[in-house]
Amino acid sequence: MSAVEHRPVAAGLDARGAVRAPRDRVPAAPVAEARVDLGAVADNVGLVARSTDAGVMAVVKADGFGHGGVRTARAAVAGGAGWLGVTSGAEALELRAAGVTAPILCWLTAPAQDFRAVIAADVDVAVSTVPHLRSVAEDAARLSTRAVVQLEADTGLSRNGARPGDWCELVAAARRLERRGLVRVRGIWSHLAHADRPWHPGVDEQRRLFDELVGQARAGGLDPELLHLANSAAALGHPGTHYDLVRAGLAVYGVEPVAGRVFGLRPAMTLCARLINAKRVPAGTGVSYGHRYTTAAAGALGLVPLGYADGVPRAASGSAEVWVGGARRPVAGLVCMDQFVVDLGGGGAATGDEVVLFGPGDRGEPTVLDWARWARTNPHEVLTGIGGRVPRRYPRAAGAPRG
Repeated sequence: MSAVEHRPVAAGLDARGAVRAPRDRVPAAPVAEARVDLGAVADNVGLVARSTDAGVMAVVKADGFGHGGVRTARAAVAGGAGWLGVTSGAEALELRAAGVTAPILCWLTAPAQDFRAVIAADVDVAVSTVPHLRSVAEDAARLSTRAVVQLEADTGLSRNGARPGDWCELVAAARRLERRGLVRVRGIWSHLAHADRPWHPGVDEQRRLFDELVGQARAGGLDPELLHLANSAAALGHPGTHYDLVRAGLAVYGVEPVAGRVFGLRPAMTLCARLINAKRVPAGTGVSYGHRYTTAAAGALGLVPLGYADGVPRAASGSAEVWVGGARRPVAGLVCMDQFVVDLGGGGAATGDEVVLFGPGDRGEPTVLDWARWARTNPHEVLTGIGGRVPRRYPRAAGAPRG
């Protein structure tokens, strides 16, 4: 048997639901994979860049929203991103270790952690409190260097960032440490609370408060060169929030960030698998745990080797669909840890046939937005939930432009 051959698999079903002869081979491909179009990543960044006079920070945290942090960072820079945004110092250091030299901001760190490696790697650290700032400055002193920081203001999200009542104290501490040569305040920034509704009145309220806090910082002696507030939705839908940088997260990966509006982004990930079993069943067949799903007519069921341990949302059971055999088919019953069943109806299908859970939608297949709606969550959770058991494949070279 040659390297590309496989032993015969179980018989499939023809278009009438009858058993058809087994195949001699199945495609030499994994039973499940996430295909990542890095050209789409580069193009999406380019689209955001053309929508603003500000620079673009591509957010590549959480392993590039599940697409691969290093690869998407390179593609984003090739597409025009001048900055990269990550959550942790570890994510920033992974990019540096891979040879990524673009400016990086990491924005979720603890005051007591060791910042020396991050400072030495020329990574900007976001700080929100005086103790946090002092910790960064102390580690800079240990290295006999100066740390570059960006002060985060809480303008209404009530998450991280300094509240207006604590802002002047943080500004004063930062200015003292600047004078001592231990820190440099490169930027001031904040997060929008209404992340997917750039027209919400609260966005302009946050913008006005942000301007006020920046004014206080300048009056306190700071001279930040970078101001940034906008996320993907605001980057594409509210020019008044753009300042010096826009932070594009979801848009980088091709998911439209504003409900009801299409900006021309292209989804970069296609999640697919192959049927590992196909069988005929009579009408009234209960499927999966608890038999919450029963077949309405005689037909076929197919088994997909992906489950909630791989990031397929269990909450989407009972409403989700997949693309198989040229049509959408319903997920039958509960999504299990490692697998789920699809009702193939009377359509033809066989072991080894491809199943697309989500993709760009060009053929009519579901998109990640569909899965987010079925699971009553956001597309961020669906994308970042695709687990490590699912191999990523990159059909084109990093950053290669499409078309």
